Amino acid sequence: MRGFVQAGVIAVACAVALAAGLAATGVMGARQAPAGNGGDLDAQVQAFLESRRGQWHDLNVPEADGRTLHDLIVTKRFTRALEIGTSTGHSGLWIARALAKTGGRLVTIEIDPGRHRTAVANFRAAGLEDYVDARLADAHELVPQLEGPFDFVFSDADKDWYTNYFTALWPRVTPGGCFTAHNVGAARMRGIREFLAHIAALPDGTTTFDRTTPAGLSITCKTRR
Repeated sequence: MRGFVQAGVIAVACAVALAAGLAATGVMGARQAPAGNGGDLDAQVQAFLESRRGQWHDLNVPEADGRTLHDLIVTKRFTRALEIGTSTGHSGLWIARALAKTGGRLVTIEIDPGRHRTAVANFRAAGLEDYVDARLADAHELVPQLEGPFDFVFSDADKDWYTNYFTALWPRVTPGGCFTAHNVGAARMRGIREFLAHIAALPDGTTTFDRTTPAGLSITCKTRR
C-alpha cells in the first residue's frame, strides 16, 4: 500500500536559528486560509491535542516530532506547506497549527480512505480546517502534478519512494525552503540509503539531521540565491 505515514521523530538542527496543485478526490477546505490567528485558536488546538494524547498510534509521528515541525515553520515563517502521508492527521495538526500563525496553508495527501476521513474530522474538530487542503489520492500520481511552489515539505510516506518525491518537488521548493523527511535513521529500510545519498550530493541544498531517537529526521534547505 502506497502513500502511507510511518512513525518517527525529531528536533531540528535548523532550529539552531530557532534556539495548488491539481484537484483530487477528497479535497477539503477550498476557502482561503485567514492571514494569521490569535491565541484562541492555538488554545483550541492545544486542548484537542491534549484530549487525544497517547492515542496517535496509526502510523502517526510522536508529539515531539510534531512540535519540531511546528517550530521550524513558525521560526522560518513558512506559508506554503505540503505533507506526503497524512495518516489520521497528528503531524498535519502540528503543521497547520504553525501555519495558522504564519497565515499559510497545508496540502496533505493520504491514500487510505479511512485514515483520510479520520484526519479530516480531526482537522475540523481542532478548528484548523481553513488551513488544510486534505486530499485522498495516491501520492505517486499526485505529487508530480502539484505546481507549487512550496517552502515546506514533510515526507512521511513510503520510504522507497522518498527520492522520487524529492526529485519531483525540489524544483518547486523556494530558495530558503526546506524538505523534511521522517524515519531517515532507519538506514536499512528500503529506499532510505538511496535518499540520503541523493540529498548529500545536492549542489543547491544543505542537509542537517536530528538523531535524538532512532527514527531520525532530515532537514534539507535550499540555498538562497
